[in-house]
Amino acid sequence: MLKERIFSFLAIILILMLGWFYLAKPEIDARKDSVITQDEKPQLFKLGLDLVGGSQLTYDADISKLAKADVSDSMNALKETLSKRLNPFGTSEVSITIEDESLFSENKNSTKRVIIQIPGESNPDEAKKKIGKLPIMEFKMLRKKVDKDGKVASEWENTKLTGANIETANLVFDNQTSEPVTQVKFNEEGKNIFADLTKNNIGEVIGIFLDGRLISDPVIRSSIPGGTTIISFGSESEQKKLEEAKDLAKNLKYGALPVSLTPVSSNVISASLGKDILEKGLVAGFWGLITVMLFLILFYRASGVLASIALISYTILTLSLFKLFGFVFTAAGIAGFIISIGMAVDANVLIFEMVKDELRSGSKILEAVKNGFSRAWLSIRDGNISSILTAIILFYMTTSLVQGFALTFGFGVLISMFSAIVLTRTFLLSIVGKKNTDRRKKILLGNYKKY
Repeated sequence: MLKERIFSFLAIILILMLGWFYLAKPEIDARKDSVITQDEKPQLFKLGLDLVGGSQLTYDADISKLAKADVSDSMNALKETLSKRLNPFGTSEVSITIEDESLFSENKNSTKRVIIQIPGESNPDEAKKKIGKLPIMEFKMLRKKVDKDGKVASEWENTKLTGANIETANLVFDNQTSEPVTQVKFNEEGKNIFADLTKNNIGEVIGIFLDGRLISDPVIRSSIPGGTTIISFGSESEQKKLEEAKDLAKNLKYGALPVSLTPVSSNVISASLGKDILEKGLVAGFWGLITVMLFLILFYRASGVLASIALISYTILTLSLFKLFGFVFTAAGIAGFIISIGMAVDANVLIFEMVKDELRSGSKILEAVKNGFSRAWLSIRDGNISSILTAIILFYMTTSLVQGFALTFGFGVLISMFSAIVLTRTFLLSIVGKKNTDRRKKILLGNYKKY
């Protein structure tokens, strides 16, 4: 099986190179002014709050201008926006909590307490920079009113359109002028509100306010039913216009909030488990892996050796991808990864038993290996898909602590399917020869005649 041998060799080399590239380099703070002390040694992976601590930021969200029925939806929008900004890929253990107000709270009708925990960030000031500017975008109509003395006064009239209605915001270039502008697209609710505003106020000025500051005051020339508008800038320099359009698009994309946030406090929180627990967990995981490999080799001989190589490859591949995507390891996340290793071992055991069953029925070695994998695949597929679905449900319907477990577990199970069906199968086919002696079968899979 020359093709399988070449593929096996290349796969091992590629996985070792991947492991060397990602696992041989510690996780170092990329800031230029960082100074690593003896107490702050670089870590191989980013670790969660329960292992290395981090920063906790507390804010008050102003809900005084919201109707009581809109508070819940506004807080959900706030939490989602902060999550997108701080954890865009869902791989970090950032915790955002909207506290339920106490019955005796003084400001329960005007503010909501927001607590943000960022793992691995020991400097609260740097944590604040990660949150950055969280703008409030409002749309107001310019109204002119005449007082009793006949004087004309201009004032802005609030509308129902806010940053909560923004779906996307991007830097684009105007088709006619080629100038950089910020294009804002509203969600379905915002689309309807904006359509009514433009339809009923043709010729009027609509002001766009960011954090209470007027940034644009275009005149409504026609009805805009499509729900998409652009914000232009009056700077003389084209470079300045480009920077302003880019910054506004970024802020609106990740920070358009229906409420304002006021900083209350910031502090460093210590690890609840500590490095000692982490080290003991890693040692336990290492010896557990060694024990499993010894079991595979003892019961399945040469196939067990190949399965162990595939298991090591799986571990390197999974950890490399975890680091590539910036996964943050917590105690729960490590548990999810270890359980996924067990799923990979379970798949190998199932495959080998199916191959043994084929050998008992009189099949030749090559035929037994191919048929055994084919028979095992259905059970492996169904079992792993159910595990992945469980992980998805846990990720989308639970808190960040459980999400860490679900993410590492689901990701690990997905890769374990590749490890068992592709790597183990290819490794096994690479050593299967044309001889079908009983001795060769025992070397390959142990005593296959016993049930």
